[in-house]
Amino acid sequence: MCLILLTYRPGTQRPLIVAANRDEFHARASQAAGFWPEHPDLLAGKDLVAGGTWLGCSRSGRFGALTNFSQDTDPTAAKSRGGLVHEFLTSTTSALDYATEIDGSEYAGFNLLLYDGEHLAYASNIARGEGELPRLLAAGSYGLSNAELGAAWPKCIDGASAIADLADANCSIDELLAQLTDNTTPADERLPQRRRDIAFERRIAPCFIVGEDYGTRACSALIIEAGHIYFSEQTYHAAGQAGSRVDFNFPQHNSD
Repeated sequence: MCLILLTYRPGTQRPLIVAANRDEFHARASQAAGFWPEHPDLLAGKDLVAGGTWLGCSRSGRFGALTNFSQDTDPTAAKSRGGLVHEFLTSTTSALDYATEIDGSEYAGFNLLLYDGEHLAYASNIARGEGELPRLLAAGSYGLSNAELGAAWPKCIDGASAIADLADANCSIDELLAQLTDNTTPADERLPQRRRDIAFERRIAPCFIVGEDYGTRACSALIIEAGHIYFSEQTYHAAGQAGSRVDFNFPQHNSD
């Protein structure tokens, strides 16, 4: 159950701060974050099964990330959701225009956050609720997991508050990564009411999920600050064992 926390403050020295966990089966082949040879301005991890990515940025300061949206059925022969992220990051289309052009019926359920260097957009092919989708988001702090943006999941509510506090304190990349390793299980009364087994809800409720078969595979942190981009990713193996870490920092370019 992936988690994306971010603080969006357009017009400031730090317009975007992101902390995100990718939760996945440990057996699924993945490549650590790096610049893609075929797209040298794209920095992202890669899903070696479907070929896309779950989170990344570009040298021009574009950012994209997605989570799967829990649902009962998926379309037959669905397109890879990870393609939505890297195709946005290698384009020059505005965030809202790109999101508007997506044919959601071609994909399994997803949430998608897109930042084009100026505006932040949210899209989903499953979410329902307040406001038309896709839509631009106002300045603020957000937590997104595997339900609609604004869902009252503890990791989203508490995470959005935590990243807002970190942003106020001029946080470092290391502090963002540390926040992502919180494995506290919320009280049962705060867990999502989805008619699922309570043991399952407890297992996937923490920000950082530890498991032998399934768990947090990568913690990623991004800070865009005064025309510079800082990106770090810490990988994890089964049972929460830390793997390698990669760190990048580079000046933001005006265009891809």
